[in-house]
Amino acid sequence: MAKQGNIRISSENMMPIIKKWLYSDKDIFLREIVANGVDAITKFKKLTDMGEAQADESEFCIKISVDKQAKTLTVEDNGLGMTEDEVEKYITQIAFSGAADFLSKYEKAGGEGIIGHFGLGFYSAYMVSENIEIFTKSYKADAKGVHWESDGENTYTIEECDKQERGTKIVMHIAAEEKEFLEESRIRTLVEKYCAFMPYNIYLNFTGKEDKPLNDTQPLYLKNPKDCTEEEYKDFYRKTFHDYHDPLFWIHLNMDYPFRLKGILYFPKVKSKVELERGKVKLYCNQVFIADNIKEVIPEYLLLLNGVIDCPDIPLNVSRSFLQNDRQVQKISKHITKKVADKLTGLFKTDREKFCNCWSDISVFVKLGCIKDEDFYSKVKDIIVFKDLNAEYKTLAEFTGAESEAEKKAEDTSADPQEKKEEPKEATTVYYVSDEVGQAQYISMFKNAGLNAIVCDTFIDPHFVSYLEYKETGKYKFMRIDADVDSALKEGESNAEDNKALVDAFKAALKNTTIAVKAEKFKSESIPAVINVSEFSRRFGEMNAFYGLAGADADRDMTIVINTSNPAVQAFAGLDADKQKFVANQIYYMAMLSYKKLSPEEMKDFTENNMELLNKFIG
Repeated sequence: MAKQGNIRISSENMMPIIKKWLYSDKDIFLREIVANGVDAITKFKKLTDMGEAQADESEFCIKISVDKQAKTLTVEDNGLGMTEDEVEKYITQIAFSGAADFLSKYEKAGGEGIIGHFGLGFYSAYMVSENIEIFTKSYKADAKGVHWESDGENTYTIEECDKQERGTKIVMHIAAEEKEFLEESRIRTLVEKYCAFMPYNIYLNFTGKEDKPLNDTQPLYLKNPKDCTEEEYKDFYRKTFHDYHDPLFWIHLNMDYPFRLKGILYFPKVKSKVELERGKVKLYCNQVFIADNIKEVIPEYLLLLNGVIDCPDIPLNVSRSFLQNDRQVQKISKHITKKVADKLTGLFKTDREKFCNCWSDISVFVKLGCIKDEDFYSKVKDIIVFKDLNAEYKTLAEFTGAESEAEKKAEDTSADPQEKKEEPKEATTVYYVSDEVGQAQYISMFKNAGLNAIVCDTFIDPHFVSYLEYKETGKYKFMRIDADVDSALKEGESNAEDNKALVDAFKAALKNTTIAVKAEKFKSESIPAVINVSEFSRRFGEMNAFYGLAGADADRDMTIVINTSNPAVQAFAGLDADKQKFVANQIYYMAMLSYKKLSPEEMKDFTENNMELLNKFIG
């Protein structure tokens, strides 16, 4: 005889709220139902280990089946099952957690592997179902099968049934508007997303022993790192992230104290320097997928990586979709950051060649991490390298010679400490290139003058050099290769009075009347002039342009520096007025082309000048 009862909740309006708002994504219901089955099997296995239950020879597993004609989706486990009293206790009393009750009763046996915490997961199925049936039978001796059914409102029916096998079968009658969940391909996708590493085999439309499970019950991250091969790491990466480019290297996380944490973080090969490519770090709890890229656990800059993190100790909220604010989460996050920093510093010290070969792929990630996290910066600042004009990778200390000076001071121990006191030094100027092609002329001049520069050609570098100047105040001053070139490339001091007539004549001949003119003697005579814009003005202009503010034009402080070593400049004073105009503007256009694009009017004039030269050459 079937009997009826009321689902015991505090408000008649709670069920619609639970069905609609408990979970951020409705397709999460499958994870919750399968996770409940996993818990049921885990509990039963613990009972058998304690001698309170006896297992048979059947494989512990979860079976999922789709019946499009009947419009049902079924999930069945062979775990410990439930009695009628337990169904009324754990199903009809919303938020009474069977996991919590089990753990309190068998606390000494340990609760590892139990997933559920809140007893609400079952009701997530009503987000896609118009009616749900439960067929269950307890492992207990003489237990009878139980059938429970409810349409998700405030009533249910419960009665005895003829279920023969131990375990629980959930039959979801899928709502008409949710028919996508009757497609086998959709269910496969959800299992791959949410249940890929659950600890018991999951079968879809099971037919026999030849069926292959949809999940990997022993994912690589659970193994001891020393037992994993390089090829296994790569295979796991390709399978998990569908990226057929091999990762650069990886970090295997494996700890049990003060919190449990396992996982693998991969450094992927960057496909483009132009934009930041977001990775995917999958967070799991006891092999159950929680979410991608949870910033509370994984710092934002680490989300450029791909990886899997499994932490049973993370404090989840009711829906398991979000984390509660907790100190433990902060500790986990700091530990992950530390392990990443340790991996980078270790690679730098043990295999610098590999580190430098990977630098173009990881530099954006490292620099962003430094800007976002001062603690990370303190750990990696000494291994940040820059490519110079000779394509060699050096730290700033190596590039500026500061490392050599430090070594000399360490060797010099004979002098009186009082005599070693030195006056504070001025910041060391570090010249850098932001565009190796566009700034080729400046690079050539630097090389000819025996000077060097570092290459900063990613979108984050303008911010990073400013950050380094701030963090290492008074130690470094960064100047782009086209800034202050007259100081870097000139030979000796020029007499401004001697050059005044040349400068005045050159300025008078220019069509651009706003640009400043300066004359210096360069070490090389090959280039007649260069454009110079102060570092401060250019950075200020770039910053304003980035934020769409006024005053973004750095060219207002632009100077053309003419080279008095160049034959064309030396001959300039002896030309008539018309020729001076022609030569001055041609020198100006050549210098500008090495700095930036000409305006349409300037390009037209430059082309006409070139045609005039060509005609004179032919004629």
